Amino acid sequence: MFPFFRPGFWNVRLWGKLFIYPGIDLHTRSRYRYLSRFISSGPIDTLDAGFGNGALSYAAYRKGNRVLAISNDVPEVEKAGKFYSWLRTDPERLKFLLYNLYDLPALNLTFDQIICSETLEHIRQDQKIIRFFYQTLRPGGVLHLCCPNSLHPLHGFVPPDKSEDDGAHVRSGYTIEGLRKMLREAGFTPTLSAGLGIPAITRLDQILRKINNKIGNGAVLPLFLLTLPLQILDRLNPPIPFSIYIKATKPHRDK
Repeated sequence: MFPFFRPGFWNVRLWGKLFIYPGIDLHTRSRYRYLSRFISSGPIDTLDAGFGNGALSYAAYRKGNRVLAISNDVPEVEKAGKFYSWLRTDPERLKFLLYNLYDLPALNLTFDQIICSETLEHIRQDQKIIRFFYQTLRPGGVLHLCCPNSLHPLHGFVPPDKSEDDGAHVRSGYTIEGLRKMLREAGFTPTLSAGLGIPAITRLDQILRKINNKIGNGAVLPLFLLTLPLQILDRLNPPIPFSIYIKATKPHRDK
């Protein structure tokens, strides 16, 4: 993976990112751990809609998928492109594109699988985006949707009233029942659901976030490494999960 003397091999920042991959956010690690299991394998076409740090895009790539990952965040696209290029991924099978989800129909592409993790809560016209996902998926295609659980106490806030999406949360999250209803109305058939994020991981993550915000990554890294083994306690479907996941399928014939 790493030819010893190739350009950029000794980039300390990228090595540091690889060392803590997929990040020091414990919730991100939990989602990566479990959601990557649900991703379909094989030479299929996958869209990662709002890819974040690209961890799930890379997980799909490693499962043999051809992945197009899109985001409307310029730094996000630039950082992901640089990091995964440094990992020597095949640029024909893993692409990062600056693109707005509202323009998805204009992309004029179809996919076998769509991943949308921790993105929908940032989008005011969420039902429109779900319909776009349905239109973009091929018959029998699968949507993997992960969002904050609005019933979790840490998500119990009222977002500011805004007329435009600016990257911040426009809602506190969703319930499993609410997501199922929205998916069915768009034509999907929900097939699987799960809760992610146990209370212990949630509390630890909150502590690490506070330290990181006050002091920075350098100070929080030793504490993160000490708490990392505790992720062995993580499991699916705790009583009040931090995030919720739904797998939904587009029927082979439209309803």
